[in-house]
Amino acid sequence: MSKKGKNFVNASKKVEAEKIYSPKEALALIKELAFAKFDETLEIHIRTGLDPRQADQQIRDVCVLPKGLGKTVRVLVFAQGEAAAAARAAGADFVAETDEDMARIQGGYTDFDVAVGTMDMMGKVGRLGRVLGPRNLMPNPKAGTVVQPDDITRAIDSAKAGRVEFRLDKSANIHVPLGKVSFPVEALYENMAALTTAIRKARPSGAKGTFIKKITLASTMGPGIKVDVNSAMNMETEQV
Repeated sequence: MSKKGKNFVNASKKVEAEKIYSPKEALALIKELAFAKFDETLEIHIRTGLDPRQADQQIRDVCVLPKGLGKTVRVLVFAQGEAAAAARAAGADFVAETDEDMARIQGGYTDFDVAVGTMDMMGKVGRLGRVLGPRNLMPNPKAGTVVQPDDITRAIDSAKAGRVEFRLDKSANIHVPLGKVSFPVEALYENMAALTTAIRKARPSGAKGTFIKKITLASTMGPGIKVDVNSAMNMETEQV
């Protein structure tokens, strides 16, 4: 067994298999069990009762994590004229304004984490779907990444501050990063509360029966820890 395997097994032994942990207990335990030599990412995995095949049971929205993600987010902006100038002033890492810029991306340039586009640029951006689509980098109105030119600064600030997108996958699950395990428990708690509140508010009109069936927290290398669903989905009313 590899060293990594031994560490995982040892960490798993400290998780009570049948126990459903409170959010704060789970976050503290994940920090305690983190063993990787790098700063692991904490992720939340949510099992829903939705049917991904039904149009009225889809979820796709965004949330700004108040304590950020603990990493530098590289933002590319599709804009022109005054909006392009505003994007540069707001700290965009790359502004695609000209045909040459578009050709560069068409050629495979994807050295960024989030792409934001103004509405007047989306005709050109749509032609880049084969490059951006498979990498989940295509700007989308539902994700808050297609905006009016006047809103470009706000969109960039949001992306760099810890904006995360959550969406239902084909297995009816939602997977979202919540920050780094080096964060204080209080910071991770705030991020988790913001996300679960956003997901609760995004409950689709066609949802039937139990909306959220199971919630698990895990670090990049660590074991999963089951969290009490009711507590997790009502965290804004709790005290850390």
